[in-house]
Amino acid sequence: MCRWLAYSGGPVSLDDLLFKPENSLVVQSKHSRLGATTINGDGFGVGWYGEPETPGVYRSTEPAWNDRNLRELSAHARSSRVFAHIRASTGTPVQQTNCHPFRHGSWLWMHNGFLAEFSRIKRDLVLAVDPDLFPLIEGSSDSEVLFFLALTFGLAEDPPAAVARAVGFVEETGRRHGIEYPVQMTVATTDGTASWAFRYSSEGRSRSLFHSTDVATLRLHYPDNEVLDALSDDARLVVSEPLGNLQGAWHEVPESTCLVVRGGHEELISFAPAAP
Repeated sequence: MCRWLAYSGGPVSLDDLLFKPENSLVVQSKHSRLGATTINGDGFGVGWYGEPETPGVYRSTEPAWNDRNLRELSAHARSSRVFAHIRASTGTPVQQTNCHPFRHGSWLWMHNGFLAEFSRIKRDLVLAVDPDLFPLIEGSSDSEVLFFLALTFGLAEDPPAAVARAVGFVEETGRRHGIEYPVQMTVATTDGTASWAFRYSSEGRSRSLFHSTDVATLRLHYPDNEVLDALSDDARLVVSEPLGNLQGAWHEVPESTCLVVRGGHEELISFAPAAP
């Protein structure tokens, strides 16, 4: 499986997110505590927003712990919205076009999990992608196909509804092929102004997902914590597993839930697949 993080708030150095925390994403690439696999070394990617309307993306098939360019980039780049992902392949090739996050226009997308027996249902899934979007699929992963299904079903207009329709279509297709539990996912997506994170699996036993506590609240409990002082009040993190052990800093996202982050505001809404 994979591990990922989504940050929004005041501009921060990528280094502060990817390398400096006690249980940083780079640490998790070798020593994941809560993942299905301990090592996530099949590539990585980071996406961030700056002055252009479209986000920048850097992806590599190197393990995150072994890429000097990632460390160089992280020491110099700052952003108010960052997506980062470390990959453990579930069967598709280790190649740059299969590394997350995936990008389309202003949108980023990353996924931890799998579409069960993807090779059996891949043809049916890709043929449902909007013909105008189909040529833009670059890789061979189930995660990218799920992204393009969500785009097809209206991601830009209503992200929770589009993801619900995409997941509903995958489940319907999978069960027609005799697959009992077609979907396992924690997904994050953003248009650069808001972020949506989903925790769902057909089996009801989803991979781990957490969101951070309000920074102002944490400062009241830890007035001498320099890391908290450096964060803006609207700083929010959604992560596959906590980046540290600060008590009260993290809350688990419930099963079958969509977490919406806009500025410093969070909303938890129930999530269920829908017929496309």
